[in-house]
Amino acid sequence: MGRKTRFASATTLGVVVLALFHSLAIAEVSQKNGVRVTVTGDMNPTSLPRNGTAPIAVSVAGDISTSKQTAFPKLTKIAIAINQHGKLDRKGLPLCRLGHINPSTTQEALSACRSSLIGEGSFSADVRIPEQSPFPSEGKVLAFNGKLKGKPAIFAHIYGTKPVPTSYVLPFSITPTKGTYGTLLEASLPEITGEWGYVTGISLDLDRTFSSGGKKRSYLAAGCPAPRGFSKASFPLARTTFSFDGGLSLSSTLNRSCKVR
Repeated sequence: MGRKTRFASATTLGVVVLALFHSLAIAEVSQKNGVRVTVTGDMNPTSLPRNGTAPIAVSVAGDISTSKQTAFPKLTKIAIAINQHGKLDRKGLPLCRLGHINPSTTQEALSACRSSLIGEGSFSADVRIPEQSPFPSEGKVLAFNGKLKGKPAIFAHIYGTKPVPTSYVLPFSITPTKGTYGTLLEASLPEITGEWGYVTGISLDLDRTFSSGGKKRSYLAAGCPAPRGFSKASFPLARTTFSFDGGLSLSSTLNRSCKVR
């Protein structure tokens, strides 16, 4: 056996909406060049119809850490591919305008776009100040239904207070894809994140039901892809890719199971 690389612990992510399911999720780990990304994720409920779809909530979180000999890398892009059996429904859901939440505090963002809220999460970073040791900082993430250049998007509003109050928005583009994954969410981190610190963790929990046209709808819905004659199925819930400055990219596939109700 080769010598194991020791990794420094990343900042712990904050409380997530699906805390119970998140704590039970199996972690998927990928590492290269002294950088490690640990991804967890789950959905609720896991009992779903064979035909058609039912409302679900999805939780995805990633922690970033490095070996003691490796400099912390700058995160530049996040991509989350969602299984084809998961559907996004935005019909009738109010839109949040980017200019209304950027810049703003968490409370100001909620006041401006509460009707467009589709989920929440947390953000953590290692803040680096000249001539001082790095210290951990955490921020709140609010996810809003929006549009980017005329196309559907998720605005992940981030607000932190250390070392100074900082607000910015990660716009996740939403792109339909073919194959195992039916929807791709992608966001490039703005340069301002480099001024705040090195990202060590981010979580995003999508969970929203609403009424439109006299019908109850869910931002996320899914069915269980169990074949006829089987009551359960295992499937790839999501595939995440974290890209860093310098060309390093780490991907993980979250496999989960469901049962036919």
